[in-house]
Amino acid sequence: MNITVMSGSLAEFAGEILIAGHFQDNTVPEGTARLLDEHGGGMISELIDRGDFTGKLYSFSVIYTRGMIPGRRILIAGLGKKGEFTIEKMRGVFSKAAQKIRDLNITQAVASLDLGGAEFSIGDMAQAAIEGALLGLYRFTPYKTDEEDKKGEITEFIIVENRPALLEEIRNSARMAEIISRAVYCARDLVSTPSNDMTPSILAQRAAAIAAEARLTCEVMDEAAMEKQGMHALLGVARGSAEEARLIILEYRGGGKDDRPVVLVGKGITFDSGGISIKPADRMDEMKSDMAGGAAVICAIKAAADLKIPLNVTAIVPATENLPGGRAYKPGDVLKTMSGQTVEVKNTDAEGRLILADALTFAQRYNPAAIIDIATLTGACVVALGDYIAGLMGTDEDLKKAISAASDATGETVWELPLWHEYEELLKSDVADMKNVGTRAGGTITAGLFLKKFAGDSPWAHLDIAGPALLSKDKPYIPKGASGVGVRLLTQFLMDRSRASHVSHP
Repeated sequence: MNITVMSGSLAEFAGEILIAGHFQDNTVPEGTARLLDEHGGGMISELIDRGDFTGKLYSFSVIYTRGMIPGRRILIAGLGKKGEFTIEKMRGVFSKAAQKIRDLNITQAVASLDLGGAEFSIGDMAQAAIEGALLGLYRFTPYKTDEEDKKGEITEFIIVENRPALLEEIRNSARMAEIISRAVYCARDLVSTPSNDMTPSILAQRAAAIAAEARLTCEVMDEAAMEKQGMHALLGVARGSAEEARLIILEYRGGGKDDRPVVLVGKGITFDSGGISIKPADRMDEMKSDMAGGAAVICAIKAAADLKIPLNVTAIVPATENLPGGRAYKPGDVLKTMSGQTVEVKNTDAEGRLILADALTFAQRYNPAAIIDIATLTGACVVALGDYIAGLMGTDEDLKKAISAASDATGETVWELPLWHEYEELLKSDVADMKNVGTRAGGTITAGLFLKKFAGDSPWAHLDIAGPALLSKDKPYIPKGASGVGVRLLTQFLMDRSRASHVSHP
């Protein structure tokens, strides 16, 4: 979809369909809706007066203008109550509006950002509108053979603004929104791809292609190289699969030569059967999404490069399958990690923390300013927080606060869980330094405590995205399936960090 920002008035624009908004508690049209109403002979007012349109959030009505104004149709969008309207709801409104327009088989949409009382910066509104429209229109169709399933795409989205002083800010925000949304598309595509076409080697190839496009450096370590590094936890998980494991390292150098990087570590289990501790068959097909953390960091570093964020960033993805087999690691095995610490395997389905243990140890060689790992790590997190919230844990208060601020800005919700040191007792082993699981109770926290043992002294945070990585039903701008969660959150965190750094070191 082509995004364009133009100077002019929506009432004078000859578009296929014009988007305007109306708040539920307004008795008359305001903002752009009022402008269109005045030029169109009161057609919006009549709709409201007759009670045919109330402005309820995510409600819509199509008005055919019949030549009263140059635009052929008006899509009036319900904004809900004015006092409850947020940037997150704006994303949802423009997502739902774009989906409605696609359902009408209209290929062009034109909008104004003057909603009549929404008190946000024009840049934030532009970014939200475009993110909402793009993210809501996402569809994964490479495996569809019926062309009807691929029809109805919007090819042009135009924002019209009659205040010349605001055009540059809108254009900058539009560009940012498009880059970030394309990075989310990238992650959704990676996660949605079936595991027979998304093996560790293929994920590494895709990462290398993304790196070439975004001008990142890319290194891929094979199993022989990992063996030399002593990554026996990662290699232990990989033993049951005929597909070789890979360690993917992407680097973006946007900061100073001597600036320490932010290191992003993403779990890359391209398919998780549970191994010898095999999962139930029901919904096992969804385990192609167990590399959603890896996809998030690959595509977030791509966004950082495309946005030219002035930071140094490194992304590390340990990638493997977790399958049963004659060579598969077993309950009772002891694995020696790259850090030298030993782990007794109690459950082979707790494999994510094992591959992350070696990846976190490997991350120390970059002398990181901060480490954030992101992973579909525990079903316990879904039990604790549900399908839409990521668990947040970490060792550094400033880092956790910065992630929470990015969460508030993006709508990718996180909730902090405590790394309560008393629960470390649950990880004690009789035969090794630790077990890879504790008890069923507090499973997300004990997993976080396990990772903490490998995070070193750098500021570290852990995001458990087991719930929001793959949705079973649509949300306003997240169609059912792979959500791409983490990309916008991490990108926002990096942008915020670069701004804070610039203020601190002018």
